[in-house]
Amino acid sequence: MGQKEKLIERLKSKPKTFTFDDAESLLRYFAYERSNKGRTMFVSEEHPPIMMHRPHPRKELLEYQVKQLIQILEQEGLL
Repeated sequence: MGQKEKLIERLKSKPKTFTFDDAESLLRYFAYERSNKGRTMFVSEEHPPIMMHRPHPRKELLEYQVKQLIQILEQEGLL
């Protein structure tokens, strides 16, 4: 199992330890790039943009952020 598949499996299990960096790595596999024009947004030529608040001071995403990310990726047929 490759890194992409491992990240997908972790995301689907809705862990409390899924970090912003994990999300960014996963989104790169789906041709998204981070754009820091104002808010943190991930853009792709193939898919609609994903806006995501970067958590601070912690690194882990909040539960609602993980659920939203799963929902968006499922809607786009990426999961």
